[in-house]
Amino acid sequence: MSYALRSHAVAALHGEITVPGDKSISHRGLILGGLATGVSHVTGLLEGEDVLATAAAMRALGAAVERLADGRWRVTGNGLGALAEPDDVLNFGNSGTAARLLMGAIAGHPITAVMTGDASLRGRPMRRVIDPLAEMGARFTGRDGGRLPLAVTGAAAPLPLTYTLPVASAQVKSAILLAGLNTPGDTTVIEPHATRDHTETMLRAMGADISVVDHDDGSRHITLRGQPELRATDFTVPGDPSSAAFPAVAALITEGSEIVLKNIGTNPLRFGLFETLIEMGGDIRRENARVIGGEPIADLRVRTSALRAIEVPAARAPSMIDEYPILAVAAARAEGRTVMRGLAELRVKESDRLTATARGLRAIGTQVEETADSLAVAGAGNLPGGATIAANLDHRMAMAFLVAGMSTAMPVDIDDARTIDTSFPGFMALMNGLGARLETVDAATAP
Repeated sequence: MSYALRSHAVAALHGEITVPGDKSISHRGLILGGLATGVSHVTGLLEGEDVLATAAAMRALGAAVERLADGRWRVTGNGLGALAEPDDVLNFGNSGTAARLLMGAIAGHPITAVMTGDASLRGRPMRRVIDPLAEMGARFTGRDGGRLPLAVTGAAAPLPLTYTLPVASAQVKSAILLAGLNTPGDTTVIEPHATRDHTETMLRAMGADISVVDHDDGSRHITLRGQPELRATDFTVPGDPSSAAFPAVAALITEGSEIVLKNIGTNPLRFGLFETLIEMGGDIRRENARVIGGEPIADLRVRTSALRAIEVPAARAPSMIDEYPILAVAAARAEGRTVMRGLAELRVKESDRLTATARGLRAIGTQVEETADSLAVAGAGNLPGGATIAANLDHRMAMAFLVAGMSTAMPVDIDDARTIDTSFPGFMALMNGLGARLETVDAATAP
């Protein structure tokens, strides 16, 4: 059920919090555990709606997926090649990650599955995943542009593939690698820029033969030897840096704030937002740094900072593609004009995030210039706010503008906050525990 949220200006944020587990690693832990032989345990799993959709899909595909306690799950897989044909349609709700990754897993098995999702997911193009998987022998029947609902029939004898990604995408890369698991020979993905590498790290931990080679032109070649014996493995999921971005920016832009974000994943291929905020003058310090399960983790101490504008290089986009809406909010409070390039990917997220971000910033009083793949934000010391922002079924848009409302003169409302639980269950309570003033409101009273 939809509901509106209102964000009021706050005096300061203080406290120590743990954000939900990393969504990318949570999805992959359930999927890879279901493809392995034996019992895997996942600790710290994000129990948001997106990941729960993956859990339900893996059960439908024949894996035993059980919740043992808060964040503790057990996955019993039957080994590669053993996915079962589901009895019913697989519904992925709002999760593009779940849909695309499982398209890859199913493509390497001789089964048929029908996939759907909510209105937002049904509107998202899947052609860039379908095309390489079709080259591997899978067949697809769907709406124009390969949109869901979509029937996927996996290949009885999948073919190895060498594929150059037209646009760097961890989801497309991972879908191809998952299909390649049940394929004889080597499957190679060439990405123009390195993207998040959780799939490679986790596959290696499970015994797969996978190599990664960086080239002088900035491209990365990932090669997987097909048909490995995937060993059941226990995974510890760090805090999601994409979720940590919201309280971090809130602390940076509200006077007198200091917070500590515990156990955050600091993988360099996911840490682009924090690198950018530090370059903008953000006081963000790593403490208690360590490595768990191949993933670097640290506590982040964040203090209020006088931010200054920078130009964000396009090459950084793959490491922070989900964080541009909240970066734009930070840029709105920075001194000068912040320019962000290489953002075309934002147009095919849960919403057209590029246009939606620009529209939202203008509504709260920010000057913005938008092109096909860039955004320029003119910072201002004080913003009026006093607007209602359309979330468009996009959890990151909703959270970004709730953070914006914490430092505007008038409150900022989000028309529909229901999708926040897809990635950040408990967001309102956690932020209010730090000192934020978020409240549910009657839509009729919105500005």
